[in-house]
Amino acid sequence: MKRTHIMILPALVIAAAFAHSATPAQQAGITRTDLQRHDLGATGREVIQARVELAPGVAFGKHTHPGEEIIYMLEGVLEYEVEGRPSPITLKAGEVLFIPARTVHAARNPGRINGAELATYVVEKGKPVLTMVK
Repeated sequence: MKRTHIMILPALVIAAAFAHSATPAQQAGITRTDLQRHDLGATGREVIQARVELAPGVAFGKHTHPGEEIIYMLEGVLEYEVEGRPSPITLKAGEVLFIPARTVHAARNPGRINGAELATYVVEKGKPVLTMVK
């Protein structure tokens, strides 16, 4: 009995660690890889960095984040629709975009190769990183 408890405890710790770093369900053609997550000095805030890739022709619908999103394009081309902007914003590798907290936005890959961004989120801790908008 004691041996069973010793073996179960590490499994529970590992499962809890994976649950904490879980990402929203991924849709076909979109890959999101969380790279790091850290508490910030500002109470109730954390920073999350993720690599987000969209396959050619793939779009990710309208959504918001509970904080700011800072985008750095790694490769390819992605097009962003951002609430309050009159026209879409097209980014190529090496370009950046700032999206204010709770701003509705969407992205799509109009190119012929994968588009990849480094997304940095400065968000309210404990809230979902992404909320889809209808």
